[in-house]
Amino acid sequence: MIDFSYARAADTGAALRLASGAAPSRYLGGGTDLVDLMREEIERPASLIDVTGLATHIDDAADGGLVIGAGVRNTALASDRRVRERFPVLSQAILNGASAQIRNMATVGGNILQRTRCLYFYDQAARCNKRQRGTGCDAIGGFNRQHAVLGGSSDCVATHPSDLCVALVALDASVRLEGPGGQRTLPLRDLHRLPGNTPEVETELQPDELITAVEIPANPFAWRSAYRKVRDRASYAFALVSVAAVLDIEDGNVRAARIALGGVATKPWRADTAEAALRGKPASDEHFRQAAVLALQDAEPLAHNGFKIELAQRVIVNVLQSLVTLQGARP
Repeated sequence: MIDFSYARAADTGAALRLASGAAPSRYLGGGTDLVDLMREEIERPASLIDVTGLATHIDDAADGGLVIGAGVRNTALASDRRVRERFPVLSQAILNGASAQIRNMATVGGNILQRTRCLYFYDQAARCNKRQRGTGCDAIGGFNRQHAVLGGSSDCVATHPSDLCVALVALDASVRLEGPGGQRTLPLRDLHRLPGNTPEVETELQPDELITAVEIPANPFAWRSAYRKVRDRASYAFALVSVAAVLDIEDGNVRAARIALGGVATKPWRADTAEAALRGKPASDEHFRQAAVLALQDAEPLAHNGFKIELAQRVIVNVLQSLVTLQGARP
């Protein structure tokens, strides 16, 4: 049994003050990840600071984008008309992410900061550098069908589990942060760290820093976007491969593309080389296939997950093909 204190923050300032004590603390959103980790005694905070009542609004930005409070529930975000019309990839990613019950509880901030679902991370009998630095990684020599082919290291090959983050990375989203050092904004693609030799350090957050909002910039072609998730079963399973894509087409040519991958990397993965290869090219199957190969060119498969490379390439092509047919469908 873990002994911990509980306090509900009235505002962001109160949350930061409560977190500033000597005892290790965690911010509590929906609890769909943190509570699981506490049950498994992987996370052992001395205090929980409940921030679920904070930042619960979705606001229009002056440029036509959106500002999404970190406390917004996933269900509310997926069903918001502005999200469904302007940024459908985001709504689709959330609806593919978990059961309805979990979406009703989970918050945007908590989803972004959820930890891996690697089985070895959850198995206290296994060696895991992410759980206890310096002990080793049993996934590398073990059963690693679910693990990363991009961004891994000799210390960790665990994938990042979020569907929401993949879509947000494709939309060039940023996170607003507030902590003892003040306020700052960070591109979401830079928030999560590659494991390197410190896989236990998963984000660029400073001690006691809190995500307060997510900013999605205006994008006139983000309505032509989609999220595709391939998994072992249709309901409540983490991605083997997922693709979030946004495509801008004019006169049959790709003016711009945004592609992000999930299920294949240690963090939400932006496929920059694939995007660059598509720019200015005809929106054709041939060029989509070439871009897909480039997206996975640095992949390093393990004993059981090499299939993810071709699978990811096929899903990239499939999603891009589906977006071509959306020409003229702008709301």
